[in-house]
Amino acid sequence: MVSSPVSSPVQSSSLAIFCKVVDNYGDIGICWRLSRQLQREHAVDVTLWVDNLESFRRICPAVAIDTGIQVVEGITVRHWRGQDDVFAPADVADIVIEFFACDIPPGYIDAMARCEPRPVWLNLEGLTAEEWVEGCHTLPSMHPRLPLTKHFFFPGFTSKTGGLLGEAALDEQRRQFQSDPAAVSDFLAGLGVTAADMAATTVSLFCYPGAPVAGLFDAWQASKSPVTCLVPEGVAPEAVRDFLCASPAPGAVNTRGALTVRVLPFVAQPDYDKLLWACDVNFVRGEDSFVRAQWAGKPFVWHIYPQDENLHHVKLRAFLQRYAAGIDSLVQFSLAWNRAVEAGAGQGGWSGLWQALEADMPRIEQRAAEWRSEMAALGDLAHNMLNFARSLRSATQ
Repeated sequence: MVSSPVSSPVQSSSLAIFCKVVDNYGDIGICWRLSRQLQREHAVDVTLWVDNLESFRRICPAVAIDTGIQVVEGITVRHWRGQDDVFAPADVADIVIEFFACDIPPGYIDAMARCEPRPVWLNLEGLTAEEWVEGCHTLPSMHPRLPLTKHFFFPGFTSKTGGLLGEAALDEQRRQFQSDPAAVSDFLAGLGVTAADMAATTVSLFCYPGAPVAGLFDAWQASKSPVTCLVPEGVAPEAVRDFLCASPAPGAVNTRGALTVRVLPFVAQPDYDKLLWACDVNFVRGEDSFVRAQWAGKPFVWHIYPQDENLHHVKLRAFLQRYAAGIDSLVQFSLAWNRAVEAGAGQGGWSGLWQALEADMPRIEQRAAEWRSEMAALGDLAHNMLNFARSLRSATQ
């Protein structure tokens, strides 16, 4: 996908990531992808501290939820139970990453201050398209009482940010999969999707509670062409239950009008990538699936994580301004999906919004491919972050 070297750009042997699970699967999804990429592509010894092993196991079935320390796919996974543990300098990694200002244990910070040399300390921030991040990316923050400096590292969509998280082999894997129709159909069939389902416009649906799913289902039922909506278990349970007239368990399916809704089992990360690659349109949410949809190069609609005072609408509009400028159907659909505007006011409601989006699919597909290339040119987040860490360590030695 990107032209990053396989060997590590950092002369460092260990790295710790601290993750508190706030958004069910997004936080741990990002940290798990980052951990594996650092270990596999850069030979970094990674320890992942995570406070919610149940959510972790949903995306990585190999995780044991009752184990304090375990090794999963070459990554040391530690159950982060609280803030009161005591640490020695020998426990501290060469690079320490706190994800999204998660407040790592004070005892670990005290141990960091006693290390010689002191570790690189990064706060990996959340993804946003807002312009202000360019001025904050890599800024230092001095600890108020200890001789430590933390630096902010922002993923993003421009050369003045850290880029997006994505493995070096991802694009080639996508091309091989999509160029093999048998592989695509076998994968979908393994999830219970029938040949008739595949012949329709296939849509994957991953959203937060509160998304206007019922209205969209109504529009799809009345569509002139068939739609198959593939919904992971536990997503939009009320709307899915109402449509199915049954429990939304994996394998449940129902057809009304032009719409077939099928509930899928919750899949591990590699299979979720394949689902994105196999579908015609992807509805995604938060940050992790949002980024994977961009690398998939398929049309997608983003459900952003809701924030107080509708601050998430500012972030949504900032992204749409970069990504969808000139494609009004995608902008209006996305704003309505996130309740930033009334659904289809003066445009025929959800049916009108969907029809406009369908008509613009060739343009949206072209933009998706262009955007994927633009993001790849920035270099991937893991490589860019390690390069920055190397520059910090060189400056202190």
